[in-house]
Amino acid sequence: MVKKQTVWLLTMLSLLIVLSVYYMTSPDNGEMAFIQEDEWAEITEDAAGQEGVETTGDGTVISQISTDELFSAIRLDMQNQRDQMQEQLSEIVASSDFSTEEKNEALEKMETIKANQSKESIIENTIRASASYDDVLVRAEDDVVHVTVKADELSKTETNNIIQMVSDEFGKKEVQVQFQPAG
Repeated sequence: MVKKQTVWLLTMLSLLIVLSVYYMTSPDNGEMAFIQEDEWAEITEDAAGQEGVETTGDGTVISQISTDELFSAIRLDMQNQRDQMQEQLSEIVASSDFSTEEKNEALEKMETIKANQSKESIIENTIRASASYDDVLVRAEDDVVHVTVKADELSKTETNNIIQMVSDEFGKKEVQVQFQPAG
């Protein structure tokens, strides 16, 4: 239980850091979300003493999460969300409180989740092998497939190749390709 809490906390902290960097570097950063002081105090207290996380005297949280760990944390978070969804759908299928149509719909959603996981893994391995990138993260969400490549830069040709590979695997979905500098 402690490991799940630790992983969850590190995942949330890394998400907070990524969003902070995004807001600071985005051209339209007029509106920003704020954390109440009591919530921030709770976050820093929880973070104090966690592996890879340090707090300064004034309550500033310092994270030492690398890109590798960030990709792993995002993968873990996605897996946890999907596991919870699978569990909920399994409960629907096993329950006698739902109609046959609802059970069939739940089974279809379970198959879709498994198919997307498989496709994401195939695409990650294919892209990683084709251009020898350090790491690749693929996330399929509804009608959009997000691809993040660990590279200092991507040329238009590389981006088009990635889009083509994803389109071949997922079909007609919007593909968003980004790169994340190593470090």
